[in-house]
Amino acid sequence: MNDLYQALITVDPGTFLAQICNLFIQLIILKKLLLEPVKKVLAERKAKADSQIADAQKLRADAAAMKAEYEQNLADAKAAANEIVTSAQKTAAARSEEMLNEARTAAAQIKQKAEADVALEKKKAVNELKDEIGGIAVEIASKVVEREISEKDHAALIDEFIENMQNVGDAS
Repeated sequence: MNDLYQALITVDPGTFLAQICNLFIQLIILKKLLLEPVKKVLAERKAKADSQIADAQKLRADAAAMKAEYEQNLADAKAAANEIVTSAQKTAAARSEEMLNEARTAAAQIKQKAEADVALEKKKAVNELKDEIGGIAVEIASKVVEREISEKDHAALIDEFIENMQNVGDAS
């Protein structure tokens, strides 16, 4: 039995060499069958991941460009809206001023017409008054001619003339 244990502990150079050759053969087989396909799969995955990263960066750059374009369009739209509002305010102010000027002109024309009408009516009233005064004077003159006037009659005629004038003044 000792021999059996002794055989297990001793190193046989032929067996040792055979085991080393067997190990190298297994390493070569593993390398060819397992390591190279694994390296190939890893390289493909790395290429795919790099491609996806490049695509994501491109998409991010495109999104940033689209965002910048959107913000520029938004700023342009705001500027256009402000310009439209400003233009509308200017137009409204100009139209308002134009309407005020038209109203002032119309009011001035109405005032001039009213003043002309008042002057015409005043002239008519003065002419009517002159006609009535003339008629009263003729009437007084005819009464004076018809009779001889005493001081008392003269005063009565003057009072009557004044009374007729007051009646004419009240009538107009």
